[in-house]
Amino acid sequence: MRVGAHLRQDENPVATAEDLGIDIFQMFVTDPQSWKKPQPHPHADEIRESAIDVVVHSSYQINVASLNNRLRMPSRKAVEEQAKAAAELGAIGLVVHGGHLKDGEDAAEGFTNWRKLFERQEDKGGFGVPILIENTAGGDHAMARTLESIERLWDAVGDFPQAGFCLDTCHAWAGGEDLVGLVERIKAITGRIDLIHLNNSRDEFDSGRDRHANLESGQIDADILAELMKTADAPGVLETPADGIAADLEYLRSH
Repeated sequence: MRVGAHLRQDENPVATAEDLGIDIFQMFVTDPQSWKKPQPHPHADEIRESAIDVVVHSSYQINVASLNNRLRMPSRKAVEEQAKAAAELGAIGLVVHGGHLKDGEDAAEGFTNWRKLFERQEDKGGFGVPILIENTAGGDHAMARTLESIERLWDAVGDFPQAGFCLDTCHAWAGGEDLVGLVERIKAITGRIDLIHLNNSRDEFDSGRDRHANLESGQIDADILAELMKTADAPGVLETPADGIAADLEYLRSH
């Protein structure tokens, strides 16, 4: 079982990962709140040559499902640029949120836009790494909140070899999905889980709110999270509050 953490501000993430004794770490390749193009990482060689796996999380404003050209087009470009930067670091994938539409917009068009992302990139030779689509916590018009929406999304993109899936436990809980047996239900749709974002939730079930908690201090039974991690057969990344990550890692290792 490969377990790690998201390292948010670390200039030298490999050194931090070694200090934590983790098997995988997640990082950004650019400011997650901007459209800035990724720049070469000062520790790229070290990251690439390390035995510790790395996965990249895309910037937050990306929404490839959007029907607004002014958002969708820069989103596509950002996914391409950040996937290239992830490949240069030897990453196992680029995590991208499912995105959402506005009230009154046709969801079918949003799913079609996801398909177009992969179709257009195929003409350029594909992405440098798999695109790991992450389920999201809230919004009635989210592309990947419910199992029904994930199934519609997978009908659109599931035949592309570079389309992968990232399951966030806090998002699933906040989105109203029972975590018991969820791995099996997701795999019945996607056929795969490539990464787990293993997070507890500060808020109640089906709240629609995305506020992470450490494994033993949230609303979700920590034993359920540990069991989900076991059954998923995928690496897990903690996105929990930084001051509790060491205790979260110890809890997982002990279980």
